Amino acid sequence: MEEISERTVTLRRESEGVYIATNSAGAELRFGHNSGGFGSVELLLAAILGCSSTDADAMTSRRVEPEHFEVTAVADKVSGGADGAILRDIRLSFDLRFPDGDDGDKARARVGAALKTAHDKTCTVSRTVEHGAKVTFIDANDYDG
Repeated sequence: MEEISERTVTLRRESEGVYIATNSAGAELRFGHNSGGFGSVELLLAAILGCSSTDADAMTSRRVEPEHFEVTAVADKVSGGADGAILRDIRLSFDLRFPDGDDGDKARARVGAALKTAHDKTCTVSRTVEHGAKVTFIDANDYDG
C-alpha cells in the first residue's frame, strides 16, 4: 500500500546568490553561488550521496565501525543542449574500509546488498532523479488556488 507524507523546505534570499533553506524542524542551510559554500548542483549531489550512504552505513556499522567511509559523486553538467542545463551520468564511488577480523568481514559482505537496496528501493533522492519527478513552478502572487 502506498503511503504519502509531505516534505517542505522554504528558501529565503539573504543577498544576491546567497540563500537560506529552512526545513520543518527549523534547521537552516546557507548556500548559493555567492555564499562561499555549496551551490545548488553540489547540494543535489550531496543529497544523493547522503541518501545513498544511509543504507550502507546502517547495514555495515551494525557489525563494526568503519575505519574509512567516503563516498564521492561525480556528474557531467551539460549546458547549451536541447534539454537545457542538466546533469548526466551521475556516478557514486563508495570507498568503505572495515577492520580485519570476523566483524569486518561481515560488514564488507553486506556492502553490495546495502548499495543495491539504496539504488533499487530506499534512496528517495537518487530514485527521484532517475525516475524524473514532475516539478511545478507557481507564482504565489498570481495563484488562484
